[in-house]
This record gives sequence, structure tokens and C-alpha cells, in this order.
Amino acid sequence: MTHTVEKIGGTCMSRARELVDTLYVGSRKKGAIYNRVFVVSAFGGITNMLLEHKKTGSPGVFARFAADDGGSGWQDSLKDTAAKMCEIHGEILEHDADRERADAFVRDRIEGTRACLLDLQRLGSYGHFRISQQMQTVRELLSGMGEAHSAFVTTLLLQRRGVNARFVDLSGWRDENNPSLADRLDQAMSGIDLTTEMPIVTGYAHCASGLMNEYDRGYSEVVFAHLAAQTGASEAIIHKEFHLSSADPRIVGVENTVKIGRTSYDVADQLSNMGMEAIHPNAARVLRRADVPLRVKHAFEPEDPGTLIGPEGGSSGRVEMVTGLAIHAFEVHEPDMVGVKGYDSCILDALTRHNVWIVSKHSNANTITHYLSGSFKAIRRAEGEILKSYPNAEINTRPMAMVSVIGSDLTEVSVLARGLDALESGGVRPLAAQQGLRRVEVQFLVARDSMDDAVKLLHEALVTGTTAQTVPRVAA
Repeated sequence: MTHTVEKIGGTCMSRARELVDTLYVGSRKKGAIYNRVFVVSAFGGITNMLLEHKKTGSPGVFARFAADDGGSGWQDSLKDTAAKMCEIHGEILEHDADRERADAFVRDRIEGTRACLLDLQRLGSYGHFRISQQMQTVRELLSGMGEAHSAFVTTLLLQRRGVNARFVDLSGWRDENNPSLADRLDQAMSGIDLTTEMPIVTGYAHCASGLMNEYDRGYSEVVFAHLAAQTGASEAIIHKEFHLSSADPRIVGVENTVKIGRTSYDVADQLSNMGMEAIHPNAARVLRRADVPLRVKHAFEPEDPGTLIGPEGGSSGRVEMVTGLAIHAFEVHEPDMVGVKGYDSCILDALTRHNVWIVSKHSNANTITHYLSGSFKAIRRAEGEILKSYPNAEINTRPMAMVSVIGSDLTEVSVLARGLDALESGGVRPLAAQQGLRRVEVQFLVARDSMDDAVKLLHEALVTGTTAQTVPRVAA
């Protein structure tokens, strides 16, 4: 029997007790429990407390340490994080002895981290040392704490339920070595018998390249993908709170969503670009190159096959997903660019330097528009930089929303014409629309406050309406 490598997100991890009765064990016979490797994220909200809030930017331990400049605000955040960790595992673990072990685990990690950061602060008080040069290392150190905690607690929970679970810590805690990611994974998995053991693996791995430096908060999916590829898994499986479905159920209603069932890595890339996070694009690339199929499942409906993502893709002639993203349209108008090659290189360099994500772009003879996802402050800084190079340019930045209609092959669906008609009929004025020759995505630009209405209208017209589909849906 070949094994699978399976990842569980933070929201699902916070319902760990339920996962024992559905995902980890459930109705499986003892032999069927094993040959599965689980890569776990931190419990919901913990990484936000350790770093900064992913959506609001509210500072956590890392952000406070970076900004305190010798102050103690970060210590209060670290104390609050420790208390929250203990509160979480206190509710999850059922036995006092397990709670005591988890409390001791948190104390060890928290106090070790506190001592490390205090030492770093003291070094920074001397002019020869610069804390700024160590901040990426600090971010790596803090990142691993959340996943180590959740993996350790999950292992205790499963062992108490009679499962031969093994805690596999990739975080490099008190490890003097600094191996490559491949070596870190090889060393961790060495000697594990997958037929009789269930590895619970941290979603963060400390390695020479530094995962946070390249992938930031997407590191757990990258670790998951490399582990699946490196161990030759038969499938890589991501467990989410909902099925990978045709639209956000909070917008169109759970009863109106349709499970995708089968799709391609190409579609997964488009979803990542739109912030859907089906899988990190770098993780998808690793699995695609290793020829490991990816399955996205509902964590609390283990019998449902979910959605299979693989090279064969989905069926043609159907819309698979309608999703929206709040963006800024960054329009650079400059008549002098006509006929000049490489005129947009300065724009691209500035946007890259200020860490602004380019979702899409459009250009004509004298205007280049980039549709951006990022902070308005960063965009304005990029604007100022571009104006220094092109002082005669007119730059217009305005908020709007992009609603994307995605499918493996939309050639026969006439999405652009039908979508524009649906928006106009529903009272949503499209500001722009565009589609590429590959026919995997059509993008509609609308006012930001019309995004949800646009998603509903397009979903009704192209997915759930009586004439929406030209071919039957394919099961996973």
C-alpha cells in the first residue's frame, strides 16, 4: 500500500478533537489508519500572534520586536501568545497528564525564545551589531513555534486515543545543523515505518535557504509539497473547512455552491493568483514536476473524494470557479512611450521593490495599467519612484475589484459575452473586461462595493443557472 501526504490548515486544526473522529481515525480499521503522513499548520490565530495579523496587519511578537527598538512590548505579546497556546491545548487535550506535558512544551519554547530575543536586544545595544541583519532569522524562529505546538499537541491527542503517532519536528529547535530542506526531510523521515506509525509533521521546516525569506506565510504548503514529492506519495491531500467549490459560500450561499470535482494545476495557479489559496503556486509547481496528483478535501467529510487536481485537468465547456479580489488599478499614461521598447521595465522594477503583487495588466499605445494587490502606502511609494523616472507621466490609482471566471477550458462557454450581459442585466456596471487566448480565465473589473453582487450574478449565469453548463460535471 502506497502512502499519502496530507496537510491540515489552521482553522481545521482548531477543531482537532473532531478530526480524530473523522480524519485521523473515524470508521477506519486499524490497518487503514496508517500509511498517511500529516503536515499540520499552527492552530488558528497563533501565527498571527507570533508574527502579525495576515489580513489586518495588527502586530504580533515579531512586529513588536522589530518596532520596539529595545522596548519590552514584544515580551507582553509573547506572554499573551503562550497563554493562548495553553488555552487551546487545554480545551483539546482530554487528560491532565497530556495537558501538563503540553504546558511544559510551551514553556520550554517560549522561554527559550524570550532568552534568545533578549540576548539579541543586548547585542543590538552595541554599535558594532545590527539587529536588522538578524530579523529574518527571528521571523523564522517565531514561525516554527506555532506548528511545533500544534504537531506536539496532536501527537499527544492521538496517542491517548491508541494511535501510534510520532511527533516529527522540522523546526530545528536547538539544532546546531543547518541542512538543506531535502536533507532536513530525509533526516526527519528516516527510520519511520509508515505501515505502523502516523507521523505528525510540523508545517514549518528550518533549512539553510530560509523558507520565510522566499515563501513567507505559504511555507507550510511548500513543506507539504516537498515531503510528498520526496517520499513518492501516491497523492498529496489538502484538508480544508469547505470543499473547493464554484464560489465563496459566504457570498453565494452554501446551497448554491457546486464542488469542482476535478480540475487542472493551471486552474490552481489562477486561483492562487486571485488569493483563493487552493495551494501555494510554488507548492503546486513541486507536485506537478514530481507527477504527484493533488486532492483538496473537506476535512469533516472524509468519505467524500473532494476535488482532484492533476495534469489531465477538468472537463471542457464549464466554468469551475467565480471569485473576486479587491485590487487597485495603477494606470500610467505617457504619450512618449509610443514606439519605445521596454518602457514598462521601470514600472515593474518599482512595483517589485515595494512588494506589490501584480494580479493582471493591460496596455495600449500610451497607457499601461497594472491591477495590483497590496497596501495603498506601498503603491504610492512605487508611484513616487516612477514619477522620478517619468516626470511627465500621468498616474491614476483607484480602488476597484476584479471578478474572475475560471475553468480548465472555457473555449466553448462564451464567458465574456454572457458575463457582460449578466452584469448589465443585474445592474452592475463593468468598468473593463479581458480574456487571454488560453481561455482559462476571464476577468471583469467592477466597482469595489459591487464585487459580491458581481460574483453572485456571474455565478448564477455561468454555474448554477439552467443554461450555465454545456457539459455534465465530472466526479472526482
